[in-house]
Amino acid sequence: MMAEVFFLVSAAFAAGGSIPVAYTCDGEDISPPLEWGGAPAGTASYALICEDPDAPVGNWVHWVVYDIPADRTALPEGAGNVEPAEHGMTGGTNSWGRTGYCGPCPPSGTHRYFFRLYALDTVLELDAEADAETLREAMEGHVMGKAELMGRYSRQ
Repeated sequence: MMAEVFFLVSAAFAAGGSIPVAYTCDGEDISPPLEWGGAPAGTASYALICEDPDAPVGNWVHWVVYDIPADRTALPEGAGNVEPAEHGMTGGTNSWGRTGYCGPCPPSGTHRYFFRLYALDTVLELDAEADAETLREAMEGHVMGKAELMGRYSRQ
């Protein structure tokens, strides 16, 4: 019997596809709906990082959330635009120095945006507003699985 594959999808865009304007700085700038499944047995919490490796200054972080309850299998549209506690999670600091979701906003050209969901064997209980690097360090040795969804956005 094959183990279930840990996956992350969005009803808003296909893997590798274009992220709709509503989820960008050119639209409503709301977080897209995300759904996942197939997490490893024993998952205690999830962490999510959304980032753009194509930014002119290097990797640009758009969204950081962690301590997402293990019984969650989705984040609804706009979850990144409300107080994270409303969804039972903790919000981290993005590259703008803010908590919450800030959508794709490339200066020009097409950029890739990676939504990476980590299944963890613990609840991290980091202070609120930890940045992506602090989160990555705290996750070391606790990642049981990783699911990834990449979308693209272009501006001329």
